[in-house]
Amino acid sequence: MELGNDTRSSEFLLLGFSEDPELQPLIYGLFLSMYLTTVLGNLLIILAIVSDSHLHTPMYFFLSNLSFVDICFTSTTVPKMLVSIQTQTRAITYAGCITQMYFFLLFVELDNFLLAVMAYDRFVAICHPLHYPVIMNRPLCMLLVLLSWIVSVLHALLQSLMVLRLSFCTDLEIPHFFCELNQVVQLSCSDAFLNDLVMYFALVLLATVPLAGILYSYSKIVSSIRSISSAQGKYKAFSTCASHLSVVSLFYCTGLGVYLSSAATHSSQSSATASVMYTVVTPMLNPFIYSLRNKDVKRALKRLSGCKV
Repeated sequence: MELGNDTRSSEFLLLGFSEDPELQPLIYGLFLSMYLTTVLGNLLIILAIVSDSHLHTPMYFFLSNLSFVDICFTSTTVPKMLVSIQTQTRAITYAGCITQMYFFLLFVELDNFLLAVMAYDRFVAICHPLHYPVIMNRPLCMLLVLLSWIVSVLHALLQSLMVLRLSFCTDLEIPHFFCELNQVVQLSCSDAFLNDLVMYFALVLLATVPLAGILYSYSKIVSSIRSISSAQGKYKAFSTCASHLSVVSLFYCTGLGVYLSSAATHSSQSSATASVMYTVVTPMLNPFIYSLRNKDVKRALKRLSGCKV
């Protein structure tokens, strides 16, 4: 059955959250405000780190990369949804859907790996403070970020190529606000067993390995903090990784919540609503977590805005 050429020119329909016309302005305003807050907040973090020489350290180098990825991550889904609401059209081209899916997978994996790299950075800083400048040198930091990009690009490319081999029939409605990999594969009228196998194997591998690294790093960090005799020393050591721990908890708990809610309710609509947490809300909250709990970032932001420190 040769449907490959037909699917290249077909369109998918992104059903979004609600078909009620009265709710569309509310949804539009809510997502526009969250998107602008995300872009502005993460952009300010990047500018503050770049402009302040005191923040040219491995920890803030990784943070600036995370902020850049968060901007790109949100920009792959929200602008398209806003345009769809504004123009009253839900159609997205086949090429556009594959492209959106590719960049979504790329940036969500980058978020995953960068959080693991930042956990390793905190592990070295707290468990091996005397060797920190030697271990976390600039070439190693660049290499860790580069490897994160390479693995994420290859994973997103593999999944996108696997979708390209599928054929699609008439029912091309996606009950989501973006082209989510699992939803697109389910619409296929050809055998998707190999796609499901690769998808879940990659999910388990690329999610559990960074998470295992984060858990291992923090287990060592907790052991090191417990061995510190003074309460002030314990507080100082913990405060250096509190912001990162908050972001890690937010990212993985919301991401896990999406899959648990969709598995429990078997509702694509509830899955789309839950996906907002880790695709929109988490990137929006990250700048607030790092700026409100970090004196160095707050000082840099004040310098950037021209306020007297």
